[in-house]
This record gives sequence, C-alpha cells and structure tokens, in this order.
Amino acid sequence: MRSFKILALGDVCGPEAVKFLGKHLWRLRKEYSADMVIVNGENCAEPNGIDKEGANSLFDSGADVITTGNHVYRKNNVFSYLDDEKNILRPLNFPSANPGHGSVIIKINGYRILCMNVLGSAYMDASSCPFEAVERELNRQSGEYDLAVLDIHAESTGEKKAIAYYFADRIGVCFGTHTHVQTNDACVLDSKCAYITDLGMCGALDSILGVKKEAVIHKMKTKMLSRFDFATGKMTVEGALFEVNTDTWHGISCKNIKFTGEL
Repeated sequence: MRSFKILALGDVCGPEAVKFLGKHLWRLRKEYSADMVIVNGENCAEPNGIDKEGANSLFDSGADVITTGNHVYRKNNVFSYLDDEKNILRPLNFPSANPGHGSVIIKINGYRILCMNVLGSAYMDASSCPFEAVERELNRQSGEYDLAVLDIHAESTGEKKAIAYYFADRIGVCFGTHTHVQTNDACVLDSKCAYITDLGMCGALDSILGVKKEAVIHKMKTKMLSRFDFATGKMTVEGALFEVNTDTWHGISCKNIKFTGEL
C-alpha cells in the first residue's frame, strides 16, 4: 500500500509564531515525512487577520496551502493578494464575489489534492450553509482531484464532527480550526475520513489562545474593551499528521502533533 501524508497546523497567532515556524517547519516536515503541509494563517498578522508578509513567510517556511476563517478580511490591503494567490483559501461559504478563493487543487508527487475551507454556521457569521457550500464544490470539481481535504473553521465541536461524518465517504482528510485548543479525538471516521475536531494553535504557550492573558482576564472580569495583543515567549506548534491510502484515497490514520521551544 502506498500512502500520502499531510501535516496540518492550527491557527498561527501573530508574527512571533510566524518566525518560529520559519525556524522549525521545514524540519518538522522532514521529521514526519509529510508530502504536504497546510497551515491556518488567519491570525498571522498583528493584531489579527492575514497579511502578505506573514503569508509569504509561511509559504517560504514550508506551507503548501494556507487556510483562513472569520478574520480573513480584517486587513483590506490584502484583498488583491487573496485574489492573486490561489494557495491561500478563504471560506467557501462567503459570497462568491468576495476576494479570494474557497478551494484550490494542487499537484504534489503526481497527485491532485483538492483543498477546501469552510466557515461554521453555529455562533459564527457564515453567509450560507457549510454543508451546501462543500457539496457544491465537490460536485463542481468532480473528476478533477484524487484526494479532498477540508478545514472546518468553526466554534461548535458538534458542527465540525457533523460535517466530517456527512462527507466521510468523499473527503479523506477533515480537520477543525478556530478554537486554538487542540482536541484529543484524532481518529478515522467510518474507516474513511482521517479527522480531528481542532488542530490547536501555533503561538505563545504562556497565553490565552495566543493572546496576552492579562488582557483577556481584564475583559472577562470588567466587560470593558481591552486590546488583545499576541503573547510572546516560549512557543508551541500544534496540529496533526494525516495519512491517506492512495489506492482508495481514504484516510487511514490521524495523530496529534505538538512541539514547543524558544524563539
């Protein structure tokens, strides 16, 4: 049996996390014999959102595809870049006229990999149903890809798992992002879809979801506005390694990945 391995990393929290990946991502890619790397970069810029500098750095560091989520449009000077750079994805279920692309097919080792990004509808500002958006894209790209991969950027753990189960026979790799907390449920759904509810984050270990903990505590205690700056110090890289059978294009394994170190 031949297999294809994908290393997927959770939300990158700030420029310091981008620098940390610049030092370590190529090494991690080689260590895990990953054929492909996907990184969620929607918070790679200060104070959040994605910018050209951060995205280019992630590509230079070893990312093949960058996914995003609800913060993708925080910086309006990145709109034309999102249109031009097809390997950065914004959610499929945003209006079709919005800047950027919701999916991309890239060729690696002779294989055609369809990568998609979708925004959850529970507690999120999704423009349309994520199930319908993914269904349309799979039908539109039918026959053009070997493996389908989906980043579900969502708040609700139940919604993430429901989407993954619904498409388990058509999508070989499915993972959640957005909560910045790595879950302990790496598995293969219905013996077909390698899955984890949330990859976690790449950011400061001594933080609350990558943000300076004092700012978050202040806002929660007082209900007043508080500037959420990214924390610094010791860094963590969290994600998962997925393996797919290239005969069936079904997922065969998923395991948590976590690496910590100094910048």
